[in-house]
Amino acid sequence: MIDFTPRFSRPQNRHYKVVKNEPYRKSLLTTLAHTQTTPRTIVDSMTAYMDHKDLANTTITPERAQQISDGVHRTLEAVSQAAVKAGREPHEVTLLAATKTRDVAEILSAIDAGIRCIGENRPQEILAKADGLKQGLAERGLSVSQHMIGQLQSNKISKVLPYVQVIESVDSLKLAERIARRLEASVEASEQTHTVGVYLEVNESGEESKSGCEPQEALELAAAISAMPQLCLEGLMTIGAHVQDEKIVRRGFECLRNLRDSLRGGGIETCSQLSMGMSADMQWAIEEGSTIVRVGTGIFGARAFI
Repeated sequence: MIDFTPRFSRPQNRHYKVVKNEPYRKSLLTTLAHTQTTPRTIVDSMTAYMDHKDLANTTITPERAQQISDGVHRTLEAVSQAAVKAGREPHEVTLLAATKTRDVAEILSAIDAGIRCIGENRPQEILAKADGLKQGLAERGLSVSQHMIGQLQSNKISKVLPYVQVIESVDSLKLAERIARRLEASVEASEQTHTVGVYLEVNESGEESKSGCEPQEALELAAAISAMPQLCLEGLMTIGAHVQDEKIVRRGFECLRNLRDSLRGGGIETCSQLSMGMSADMQWAIEEGSTIVRVGTGIFGARAFI
């Protein structure tokens, strides 16, 4: 059995407990990436990595912290160059660090390098990392915007609402209504007004493997969401087509931009953001108007877990 327990040494600074050895070995589950993926495989892999990787871990080697810092700076430079090429200002594009399977120490290293927006795919990870991130940010006197970028099941809504500022994966009226009801209930319990930002996820690629509402449903759905006082429709989100054809990928991004413009022209002024583009296609996304790119591999390196 592989021992995943970190070996601690004396802290060398106020931010990290530095260890001599990498806290995690390469997981046996890397082979899953090369096998047929089924719902059962996904559930088993998620359970396995959360069993074997301590997501609340706050230790990191100097070498690993430097790798992440280099990844952040390299990605920020790529974002800046793409924005300039498109005739835009670099500050118009936010770099969101996609932190699925990354532990607290890795995320704090990215924050130390300049990240101010993070995105989680799974509610279980948000909860596992919450205390460590809160403490680490307090020590630094910093704050970050935390987004939920993965699918959100109804029974997990109440658990994530205290920790996220934006839910990017709203893809149905039913989900939006359930989020609004949870927020309304929390207001009644605390007597404090609480709203959350949401993005409407649109499946512009038409791929069955991707989540999101159908493009032809988006206008009506966005109008219904914007009418809910507990929610603020801040923008739209999509995942680019999983193809190498630049024209096809760009077409999806262009359609999302046109949809955003139609919504704003129709009176939904709050809908200004476009969350589109990841490590492989963020340059095209930025040139097509993206305001948020979601990057994980480009910052942290390849994941050892699914």
